[in-house]
Amino acid sequence: MFLKILSHPIFLNLNFHMPMVVDLTHPLVLLTGENGCGKSTLLHSIYYAMQGEEPDGYAYRWENKVEAPKVFLFDAEQHNPRMHLELFENNPQMREFVQMASHGQVMLSMFRETFPSLPDGTLLLLDEPEMALSVSNQKRIVKMLMELVDQKKFRVICATHSQVLIDAPETYVINLDRHINRNVLPPDMGVEGSSTIQ
Repeated sequence: MFLKILSHPIFLNLNFHMPMVVDLTHPLVLLTGENGCGKSTLLHSIYYAMQGEEPDGYAYRWENKVEAPKVFLFDAEQHNPRMHLELFENNPQMREFVQMASHGQVMLSMFRETFPSLPDGTLLLLDEPEMALSVSNQKRIVKMLMELVDQKKFRVICATHSQVLIDAPETYVINLDRHINRNVLPPDMGVEGSSTIQ
């Protein structure tokens, strides 16, 4: 499955060359790269394309598109269940857990309970799901994602900075830094690894 992005206002500002062809044939695709390189933008673009939507300035074409009965986009920053307790009005046990558990424990419960409850064949789009997770739990979610792929025929596309996920042999990695004219960090950011505090 290939997505050919013909035009996109944000990608043009990031110096992507159009058309941009994204290979999504692998069942577990990771989008990685520097902050601001377009990972989340690409993830949301895939969501729009799967829904058949074309926001202003965005045009695309599918090649060998796989039909997904459901597309589920989860942004770990925006969709923190603790910020949406109204979702658990009919489930007081889960509401109490969400209020008492750590952010990482809540995230693991999404992998253990919420994602597996989605229909077979779902296209699961994840934006930085590792944010609150320890290294050992990041290894766990790789296993959980592969179970979703193998047992429920999911396709998973994930924007991530996690070296654990990137290094996993089960994943197909698209590094956006290799496909654009890199934006240059401003000089006041200092040297990588050095303190900028005066």
